[in-house]
Amino acid sequence: MRSLTIRRPDDWHLHLRDGAMLEGVVGDTSRHFARAIIMPNLVPPVVTTADARAYRERIMAALPKGDRFEPLMTLYLTEDTNPDDVEEGKKSGLITAVKLYPAGATTNSHGGVRDMAKAMPVLERMAKIGLPLCVHGEVTTPEVDIFDREKVFIDTVLDPLRRKLPELKVTMEHLTTSDGIDYIRSAERNIAGSITTHHLIINRNAILVGGIKPHYYCLPVAKRESHRLALRTAATSGDRRFFLGTDSAPHVDPLKECACGCAGIYTSINTMSCLAHVFEEEHALDKLEAFASLNGPAWYGLAPNTETITLVRREDAVDFPAKIETGAGPVTVFDPMFPLHWDVE
Repeated sequence: MRSLTIRRPDDWHLHLRDGAMLEGVVGDTSRHFARAIIMPNLVPPVVTTADARAYRERIMAALPKGDRFEPLMTLYLTEDTNPDDVEEGKKSGLITAVKLYPAGATTNSHGGVRDMAKAMPVLERMAKIGLPLCVHGEVTTPEVDIFDREKVFIDTVLDPLRRKLPELKVTMEHLTTSDGIDYIRSAERNIAGSITTHHLIINRNAILVGGIKPHYYCLPVAKRESHRLALRTAATSGDRRFFLGTDSAPHVDPLKECACGCAGIYTSINTMSCLAHVFEEEHALDKLEAFASLNGPAWYGLAPNTETITLVRREDAVDFPAKIETGAGPVTVFDPMFPLHWDVE
């Protein structure tokens, strides 16, 4: 196959940051993607509907002229989140989901939830009104090994929550383990999962072998090879419960290349090329549209995009920049460690 036309894709997990960084990266998403669920972990976080409305306005103001892109806004769940405000945000059409960050799980998550019981009033309201909960599915207790955080979260937090609130729709974001894949497959309803570009390509060796590679460090951290292969099988299966959420997360290089570097990988600029390569390797190019363009909208109750994009397989490798320059500083672009021949026409 030399070309593939699919409905314009969406990104169901995206970090755009704010200010100069937002202005520097939003065009890499809006060039190819029609919509994206925007993560709320700014400083300060997007906690209220008013916060989300103001952030959305800043995103729209930063869009390159002529780009058609819809940011789907989320709220950062805290133990003090007001259920009435959440319901108002959903009714207004502004709020697409609420995001659960266990406190300390990832970048700017220190204000997240420590005691799930204190968040139950808003979660009960969300179940009642049909508003999805997006979860960063990791525990942060120090006695749990970082490579086991996802499995322990499923066993000790997620499954008890879903048993208590079976009507709550839950998105397990950035799945990294076969445990997460199996848990979703075993459920009867009301749970789905997003999978990132980079977790389909790297395992933990990419971070650690031959020296520390900070630009492959993300949270949840990449796991062993058996988990990566399970993610590939799920993503390329056509199963409607799995869809693309890049978790593209820009940080300036000085904050990545230091003694205590930030977690996050920037993939917005080359995600569609990387995905086409992966799906071609798995003999599943016919399933790429489902993963990138159809399954996500179906889960969130939205229509698929009517516009299309065409991916073309070039004879020569496509040249992506090693870094992009933003007003906040340089950001290193994800290197999949193999040449990319697929390009968005």
